[in-house]
Amino acid sequence: MDNKAWAQEVAKKIKEKEIEVIKRSVNKVPYIAKNGVFDDLSETRLGWWTNGFWGGMMWQLYQATKEPIYKEVAENLEKKMDSVLLDSSVMDHDSGFRWLPTAVANYRLFGSKESRNRGMIAASNLAGRYNAKGEYIVAWNSRPDHQVDGWAIIDCMMNLPLLYWAYEESKNPSFLHIAMNHADTAAKVFIRPDGSSRHIVEFDPVTGDCNGSYGGQGMSYGSSWTRGQGWALYGFTLSYMHTKKERYLETAERVADYFISCIPESGLIPVDFYQDPSCDWRDDTAGAIAACGLIELSKVTKNWKKQKYMDAAIRLLKAIDEKGCNYDPNVDELLEKCTAAYNETDHNFPMIYADYYFIEAIWKLTGDELFIW
Repeated sequence: MDNKAWAQEVAKKIKEKEIEVIKRSVNKVPYIAKNGVFDDLSETRLGWWTNGFWGGMMWQLYQATKEPIYKEVAENLEKKMDSVLLDSSVMDHDSGFRWLPTAVANYRLFGSKESRNRGMIAASNLAGRYNAKGEYIVAWNSRPDHQVDGWAIIDCMMNLPLLYWAYEESKNPSFLHIAMNHADTAAKVFIRPDGSSRHIVEFDPVTGDCNGSYGGQGMSYGSSWTRGQGWALYGFTLSYMHTKKERYLETAERVADYFISCIPESGLIPVDFYQDPSCDWRDDTAGAIAACGLIELSKVTKNWKKQKYMDAAIRLLKAIDEKGCNYDPNVDELLEKCTAAYNETDHNFPMIYADYYFIEAIWKLTGDELFIW
């Protein structure tokens, strides 16, 4: 079976499963699943950073099937999140993750003025987090101890497309300048010479000086948190796609080459590339995100690596398909082996953005994708 036929077969199983899942989850905003049932953050944590991925799943499924229920759920979630736009305590660097797959996706499909407005408000808030002295976007809001005031994280590379979209939409160059300045800083201070990535970098918020880095959600200081590698790989690829600046393509390729060199024989990605090989803690989210980035990178790279990147993406996705997916329509989650952070207690459990990125990657291969980033 060739790769496209394989992807179409996987897509068919996803569509058959998700139409049953959505019937049970119409009013939910899921984050994780326990015992095969999605939780619901719609009343308790509507500002949580992952909540846009449920809307993104709905739009991807609508794009592929035209089932009205997916559109209805996506639009309802978008409206629910209006309260978040008015809550400064939960507005942070993850605005792209929340409003690109919801409001901006809706606007791109149907031209809704209300959706465009939401996207522009979110983009303006993200731009307002820019520290001009250090030329980076601040990750989290200030705390009483001020510990995180100057912190930036690699995840933000995936939020920059909200600023690129706002520039394309408004022609206000400030959005573009902020996105590119952050990407330039990230390439300089996050990406190591071997292509691995730091997770958290601390800057002095007053002087802009770089004070060091932290292991964050990875194993330890100096290690290689795999989802962070995925954010960097896909994020720099997207910055190249939006700007056509060769330096972003070069950085994306360096990160991709490192990632590929670390893929275990099984094709299944650990939580941290530095963890002991005997440790079975996985993050299939990292594999799915990296696969999305590798597919896009294979389209834009200008050398012999095109096939290398596509082959690696297929390898990652086939490993997840065979050893990480649950296609039972009576079980809510699709991917089951994910980890939020190496040093947390729980490992190998479902998370909603794993399902999102796996679907996005498969849709890229079948041609059904709604490009969100």
